[in-house]
Amino acid sequence: MHPRMNQPTATVRRDYSAAWLGWLVLGLGLLAVAWLLPVNIKSLNPALLREAGRHSTTAAVFARGLLDLDKPGPAALVLDAARQVNDPSAGAVGVLLKGFAVRHPEMMPWGGWDVALEPLLTGKNAATAPGSVPVLKFLVVQSARENLRRYLAVSRLPGVQTLLKTADLTSTSRFVPAMRPGGQPLEAVILLTTYLWQSEHLSPSLQREVRSLAENAVASGQMGPLEDFYVDILTLGKRLDWEQLSELLRTTTSIGTVTQFAHLARVAPEHLPVIYTAALMTKSADAVARYLIAYGKPGAENLRFALSFGEGAVEQLVRRQVPVTSGAGPEFELGAGFALGHPELAIFGKYAAFLAGVFLLLRSVDLKLFFSVESALRGAFPRMGSGVLAAILTFLFFIFSEQFLLKAAASEYQIRFTFPVLVAAATGATPAHSTTTATMEMSTVLSIALFALLQVGMYVTCLLKITEVERQALPPLTKLKLMENEENLFDGGLYLGIAGTATALVLQVLGLIDANLLAAYSSNLFGIVCVALVKIRHVRPYKRKLILESQTGA
Repeated sequence: MHPRMNQPTATVRRDYSAAWLGWLVLGLGLLAVAWLLPVNIKSLNPALLREAGRHSTTAAVFARGLLDLDKPGPAALVLDAARQVNDPSAGAVGVLLKGFAVRHPEMMPWGGWDVALEPLLTGKNAATAPGSVPVLKFLVVQSARENLRRYLAVSRLPGVQTLLKTADLTSTSRFVPAMRPGGQPLEAVILLTTYLWQSEHLSPSLQREVRSLAENAVASGQMGPLEDFYVDILTLGKRLDWEQLSELLRTTTSIGTVTQFAHLARVAPEHLPVIYTAALMTKSADAVARYLIAYGKPGAENLRFALSFGEGAVEQLVRRQVPVTSGAGPEFELGAGFALGHPELAIFGKYAAFLAGVFLLLRSVDLKLFFSVESALRGAFPRMGSGVLAAILTFLFFIFSEQFLLKAAASEYQIRFTFPVLVAAATGATPAHSTTTATMEMSTVLSIALFALLQVGMYVTCLLKITEVERQALPPLTKLKLMENEENLFDGGLYLGIAGTATALVLQVLGLIDANLLAAYSSNLFGIVCVALVKIRHVRPYKRKLILESQTGA
């Protein structure tokens, strides 16, 4: 009878022993897929940028297209960006641009051709300048302003006439009034803005906003917010030629974006070619400016990095408005196309694969090492224990893999509402402020991983102690007393967690590791979870079994 009764148990043991290796291999495979799948919630993997930019227009090719449209000014600025990202075709396009300048020297100062420019704004600058000239330099000449004023005065567009009337306003705070001595800068900016309106170089939504501000200023007699817009046009007009400025304003839908671009031109002039190219490529200066204002210098580097892959990568980065992942492990090209087209499904698949992989890995270890404990506890272990541990580890993986989840980027390019003098607003640079890298430090990751491994070791030690008590040939009451004698061991995870938290805080105070409360208090969290699993899922069911056996024996 006895050998027959043990035969099914021995068969199950052999089946489990054969299954653990298969589950181990499958679990490791799922973990590899989860780790290498290039998708994140609050960041963009470089593999996705490469996939998005594959076979798309590069910066040099985009510059060549602008040159084919007889727009050498924008083409030159985009070519500068192509050189910054080491585009291999930049040299050939540069040769074409030089040839264009030789054949059409009259177009180079303006950056392109406009049928109304030559009769309106002629002068020595236009005739002798070898290359691109900021558009406001032409309006420094008194005769140029007079020609432009006479041309605009006969316009029948109400918006044009309203803008011209703002030159008569004297209630200015950042400019000298246009009609007074020294008011030439304001008069030049007003004439430039009006001519941009007249020649339909402003986007429709931007036109509506500018007209509304002009009408309010004329009606109230106060320049008000319109003066800030004029300051922004002054900033851009001192840096861009006619065609560069008009191309930019065609992609700008609001006055706020003009303000942001002017601010970026002042604080980050070295990034202006990349920023300008991204605005023209995506046809959305608003999204590009919003991205740069949000992420500062790292955002500019991300934009430059995306530009090295082509137009598709820039569009992807600007549309998602997230930073680029760096230093988070291997960049897995396989699956990038699927993750790019279906980001939600890819994220779900990534963390589901990690959860299933960890569960199968823990389950295989359970079957290999703790089969006897599983039999003794009648199913209380290890399925629930493996599931809880898998969920906890998946949560930790989620925290580690999302570099930008816990910290917000501190941008140097945030607009601060100040009232600088005119020269500083037009040409000066806002002082740069330090930034905190929006990534989780490696010391924090290592600390959390160490605390987790210590608690896993404590968890295994407690299970081995339960197994030791179970295997002893003793009466149930004696085993129950032995289990009660091990209460301090079963609470050891909590003691270990408190010790880890205290140690981490002391090391942070001493400056030996980076200050991070997450790293310190994670030790306590792991200790609580470990003790809860041991006492609720293992100790309590086993004690109940011993109590019932002792009552049955009595």
